[in-house]
Amino acid sequence: MCRSIKTLRPPSLPEEATEEDIRAAALQFVRKVSGFRAPAAHNREVFDRAVDEIAASTAGLLDGLEVRGGVRTP
Repeated sequence: MCRSIKTLRPPSLPEEATEEDIRAAALQFVRKVSGFRAPAAHNREVFDRAVDEIAASTAGLLDGLEVRGGVRTP
């Protein structure tokens, strides 16, 4: 859907995703879905709440994933 959102789990990311990585992905998602790069003042609260909720859900997803298999080396 949004090509600028990168995969946040190993092996795509060599280390765990940071809160900053997760929040940036959530912000990109909300921007894409809403069609607004920056919301108007009257939409700021709902925009920011959506970013917070998606970031929290993303963190929960990443914490709960079980990645099987190792990173392949050439």
